[in-house]
Amino acid sequence: MHIQLIGFMCTGKSRIGRELAPLLGLPFHDLDRVIEKRVGPIKPFFEREGEEAFRTVEAEVLHELLAGPDAVIAMGGGTPCEADNMQRMKASGTVLWLDVPLDVLMPRIERAGGDRPLLAGLKGAALRDRVEALMAPRLPIYARAHLRIEAVGTPEGIALRIAEMLQAK
Repeated sequence: MHIQLIGFMCTGKSRIGRELAPLLGLPFHDLDRVIEKRVGPIKPFFEREGEEAFRTVEAEVLHELLAGPDAVIAMGGGTPCEADNMQRMKASGTVLWLDVPLDVLMPRIERAGGDRPLLAGLKGAALRDRVEALMAPRLPIYARAHLRIEAVGTPEGIALRIAEMLQAK
């Protein structure tokens, strides 16, 4: 059974996933890094080919990972929102939403968001407006996850809390 981490960009899916996987005795996969092995860096691919082409590759790689051995998988922020991805993800394991309050998330996005194709070139109020616009339709989809955790704290501490939640489930 796969453990799939979802949430908005910069919620810590990759960092927490790397901490969680050894606690559960599972390998770790970062969906975006697997995609990059196939198409190269995401931002140039996204700019060159467009979002639709990216989402097609993303769905293919997702299908391959879900068909593979059990693992902890960090999903892209938009992955569960496309086509039937969330349904497929829920059928193949536990989907866990890393929920981070916007006021905690914004400084992370300001530091790291420049490499995100959907936020390219935005700063200040324009960046926050774009984040809120992207987040609004995603939150109801994220809420369909099997489990939700407020992902505030250290990646190690959050991973330990997730491992405890999964053992109690």
